[in-house]
Amino acid sequence: MTKTPEELALMAQSGRLLASVFGLIDRTPLIGKSTLDIDTMVERFIVDELQSRPASKGQYGYGFVLNSSVNNVVCHGVPSSADVLRDGDIVNFDITLEKDGYIADSSKTYLVGEVEPAARRLVQSTYEAMWMGIQTVRPGARLGDIGAAIERHAKRNGYSVVREYCGHGIGQEMHEDPQILHFGKAGTGLVMREGMTFTIEPMLNRGRRGVQTEDDGWTVVTRDGSLSAQFEHTVAVTAKGVSVLTLRPEERHLASKMKIAC
Repeated sequence: MTKTPEELALMAQSGRLLASVFGLIDRTPLIGKSTLDIDTMVERFIVDELQSRPASKGQYGYGFVLNSSVNNVVCHGVPSSADVLRDGDIVNFDITLEKDGYIADSSKTYLVGEVEPAARRLVQSTYEAMWMGIQTVRPGARLGDIGAAIERHAKRNGYSVVREYCGHGIGQEMHEDPQILHFGKAGTGLVMREGMTFTIEPMLNRGRRGVQTEDDGWTVVTRDGSLSAQFEHTVAVTAKGVSVLTLRPEERHLASKMKIAC
């Protein structure tokens, strides 16, 4: 469950490479692009430029490099040439990368063009909720502290937290113990120890928290058709608190302000 300093260094390497993948998407005009276009672009970049492996492809029989979850899709959206991004959409890209045997996992919700204020607020609140969870991570704290912080922020802003999907331990395997719930009670759950690595990836809905899986067996949507947003980082518990292994360059100032290791 805990990683050695050498293993953490390898995970940090994968995390830095994965952060650069999101940098590529940041530079890409999304309006008019299909989610399959983005999947193809990301695969080429990971394999050809980064000399790494897209860890999601082939996992559990999944055929693509990333999940692309648009508007009311909560998670596990499947890239498609028919799924063309339009002005006003929100879309989450969830991407994994493996380098030298260790995996990093991260996701970001993008605003496509001119997005209505209510959707912007949902996306911003979800991003803040993830960071609220990250800030609780330190040796001796409990996993329930993460979920409690996320749920409290979501409720304050009028959003619901999806309960069917959670964060997870990560390392040489994409999904390891422990599970990281995004709701719960502070002071409960497993005690965090230095060297633990896991993802924090809250999904917040604008409406009710109920979800359902579509006929493709992958795509999860809100039951009431409301918008959903998600953000995710891979983190490590350190002696001083927490290190965000998938931190993106534009987040360094925020992390420093929060006294989070860069």
